[in-house]
Amino acid sequence: MLFLVILSLNVRSAVPGLEPKKSWQLDGYVKYMATYAMPKTQSNTLDHLLHNRMNFEYRFSDEWRVNVGMRNRALWGDALDLPGYAELVALDNGYFDLSKNWRAGDVIFNTQLDRLNVTWNKDTWRVRAGRFRVNWSMNTIWNPNDIYNAYSIYDFDYEERAGTDAVSISKSLGFADGVDVIFAPAKDSGQDSTALRYLANQAGWDYQLLVGRSRLDYVIGAGFSTDLYEAGIRGEVSWFDPVNATYQEKSVTQTKSTKQTTVASLEMDYSFGGERNWLGRTAWLYISAPQDVNSALAYLNLPLDAKTLSFTRHTWYGDVSFDLTSLNRLTLSASYYDDHSYFLGASSTYSLANDWQFLTVIQAFGGGDDSLFGEDPTTLFFANIKYSF
Repeated sequence: MLFLVILSLNVRSAVPGLEPKKSWQLDGYVKYMATYAMPKTQSNTLDHLLHNRMNFEYRFSDEWRVNVGMRNRALWGDALDLPGYAELVALDNGYFDLSKNWRAGDVIFNTQLDRLNVTWNKDTWRVRAGRFRVNWSMNTIWNPNDIYNAYSIYDFDYEERAGTDAVSISKSLGFADGVDVIFAPAKDSGQDSTALRYLANQAGWDYQLLVGRSRLDYVIGAGFSTDLYEAGIRGEVSWFDPVNATYQEKSVTQTKSTKQTTVASLEMDYSFGGERNWLGRTAWLYISAPQDVNSALAYLNLPLDAKTLSFTRHTWYGDVSFDLTSLNRLTLSASYYDDHSYFLGASSTYSLANDWQFLTVIQAFGGGDDSLFGEDPTTLFFANIKYSF
């Protein structure tokens, strides 16, 4: 009888879903990426990146948990010759500086904590404090409602996206209804962010309303997501009003706008299905008062916010993706700007094994002679191999 009980326990523990519940979880990846740049007016460059990520979660109980996300990067190549490149790698825009270059010679070694938070859940309440990602977006391309964690659509290599140092209080009001309040302190006096979001679902429409202050602006926004005739349709709009225009003009940097600004985006996607699983997507972005930028290099490398998702009043985007084989998916994309700048992209994702992935990407930036991207047309080639654990 004792032997049968022990055997039963061993068999049960080996059945997926019946293993003893662990109080912790660790996962991540290691990847290498080579980048070859071919600018029209300068010499070609080659750069290398070795990137390790680790995500750790520990659950003290059903109510309390802590999350830590860390990325370690080694960078070498021609980009290290650029003035200020090491400082750019170590840049941390959070309230706390959690990024450090351990070495900045012919190879840069950097460690950054982009997730470090404690979460408490109880019934319909959730409180989170620390560094975490605030994802208030309905759209998948441009996100005017993402007032805490805006990102560049061209940065494909940072899939986790940056986090925010903040305190969040959330209350669930139903299956798809809830309220979020988030406070994010800033290093500079008078630039703290506080906003409230209400989200709900009505007759197949997800929608949200938000109001608050985003650093130097008061903000009011709204977003929606629904399906019409089997097509996914989403939209977001945010209106930014300067808290104090005189104060902004004295303290603002070139990445921020000092004007009253409306940012709106509408997008649609449609799955054609079939053997190749075709998917098409298109989006439009409107910024009433776009920022002035000096160069394409500066624009593509500076941290963005919800007001600086583009540098022109109107921007259009489209992509199409399909399975070339069951293990290989291709995506073709393009965007066009008011000043006649354009972007063309192509990517191939290939599954080498269960935990191995090979990604190749081509990005081309160009345009008319007087356009931002046309001043220095550049083509970039990326090769990325990734092992996940």
